[in-house]
Amino acid sequence: MAHTNDNPAQNVTFPSGGGTAHGYLKLPDSGSGPGVVVIQEWWGLTDHIVDVTNRLAAEGFVALAPDLYGGRTTHDSDEAGQLMGELPVNQAATDLGGAVDYLLSLDEVTSSTVGAIGFCMGGGFVLVLAAQQGDKVSAAVPFYGVLKEDYPSFAKLTAAVQGHFGEQDTMAPPEAVEALADRIENESGSRPEFLEYPAGHAFFNDENHMGTYDAEQAEIAWDRAVQFLRQHVK
Repeated sequence: MAHTNDNPAQNVTFPSGGGTAHGYLKLPDSGSGPGVVVIQEWWGLTDHIVDVTNRLAAEGFVALAPDLYGGRTTHDSDEAGQLMGELPVNQAATDLGGAVDYLLSLDEVTSSTVGAIGFCMGGGFVLVLAAQQGDKVSAAVPFYGVLKEDYPSFAKLTAAVQGHFGEQDTMAPPEAVEALADRIENESGSRPEFLEYPAGHAFFNDENHMGTYDAEQAEIAWDRAVQFLRQHVK
């Protein structure tokens, strides 16, 4: 089964849309807890996403990061853009839907729903996933994710939504964030909690590929996100 671009971070395989998907699963020390899907940035299933998954497990969650790129990672923004462009949104959403069902099937997962947290590209996919999965996803936490036109209808969205955005983010500028909040409210009937930080795009990513990492704002956002997931994923 192994192939040359396998990511060593992959440690689980799960069914997804008639096929097979891979990912990184981390259990809390207690052995069980609420389930959370962690959705990668355009760089792939990187050490940063593994670290975020581990940090969620340390907070008591059963955390799963699906590998949407089939093992590939990059630290080159042109290549990352190409990988993201080659990733069909429908295929990614199918893999993510499989991740939700896989988590809910695990004895170690104590919640009847899952949360989802994602970054950049993954922030957009968090909202796609929550829109598609309806009441299987009870909390959606996008970090600076705006997918432009690729969003499905939010009519089935029942998850509580807490978004984290940088005021100086040119990829998800404030006006686009406001328009997204309006759309979610119009289609789902409830307005998301979108929080803004005095920071740029990817301010949470401590690998700092874009030179925008802000440790102070990242910590504030992380504490809010963990508290929100605790509150809503039961």
